[in-house]
Amino acid sequence: MQRHLISAADLTRDDAVLILDTAEEMARVADRPIKKLPTLRGRTVVNLFFEDSTRTRISFEAAEKRLSADVINFTAKGSSVSKGESLKDTAQTLEAMGVDAVVIRHGASGAPYRLATSGWIDAHVINAGDGTHQHPTQALLDAFTMRRRLVGRDAGIGQDLSGRRITIVGDVLHSRVARSNVDLLHTLGAEVTLVAPPTLLPVGIDTWPCEVSYDLDSTLTKSDAVMMLRVQRERMNAAFFPTEREYSRRYGLDGERMARMPEHAIVMHPGPMVRGMEITAEVADSDRCTVIEQVTNGVSIRMAVLYLLLGGNEPALAHPSPTTALATRRFAPTAELRTTEEK
Repeated sequence: MQRHLISAADLTRDDAVLILDTAEEMARVADRPIKKLPTLRGRTVVNLFFEDSTRTRISFEAAEKRLSADVINFTAKGSSVSKGESLKDTAQTLEAMGVDAVVIRHGASGAPYRLATSGWIDAHVINAGDGTHQHPTQALLDAFTMRRRLVGRDAGIGQDLSGRRITIVGDVLHSRVARSNVDLLHTLGAEVTLVAPPTLLPVGIDTWPCEVSYDLDSTLTKSDAVMMLRVQRERMNAAFFPTEREYSRRYGLDGERMARMPEHAIVMHPGPMVRGMEITAEVADSDRCTVIEQVTNGVSIRMAVLYLLLGGNEPALAHPSPTTALATRRFAPTAELRTTEEK
């Protein structure tokens, strides 16, 4: 792995599989009476959130605390940012405090990359969502959920998603989740199809490594997983479809449509769900819907990312190459867990 996690597109297949395999080890911690590892004891991680968040922020905080890191939560509201402080000044303040990693969510696409490459701070940077650009840990937890459900928990170790057919439906234009998933799923060998109204597809979609369809019904029968996206009205400044009813009729997933999916196929959603819009309550509450699993898996994935970036109890490497990272860390999580259990 590289020093920072900014984009799902930066991950090689080996990097991605390493994270997924490490997350399987981390998931075992949740089954123990004491859900803690000493891995990041003495490390300080800052959650730098300039946008509102529930699942992502709490998930990262839970992951950090389970790894015994010292956690600082920062929100723009109530901070000096509301007084006009720049990202640079905020970063330099954190640098002066000696933080080891920064988890950043920002409304501006490219803000995490700017923070990671500016020289303002000498810390690992993890992108927790930037504008409509990327959300790499969401893509990783989605892939982790798919691998567990479609390949199997034990059989999936070391495996990717080759040959699996994934359909992503809805507001692709404003979705960093869609972009990240297309990048990562392509890297892992999956075949991705985007389904959306023409008005909710971004310019340049023909360059993405996926297929595009405007007909949801035609894709359902051949999908292993269907991911529904929320219509992000807060990012819209115009009318992108006639009415909510018309959108739901053409692009919403209800019980009748779900019945056309293969028996093994799953329904996913990054949350928050708008029941009655892109997904009905019948589908959201069904056994085939993995929304709660995705939240649970998010903690394991973020534990794995933090572990691999910060290097456990050993000093973090300044600029480890993917080859070095794979060679030195591949079996470290298992040893760490064994050591802790023996204690």
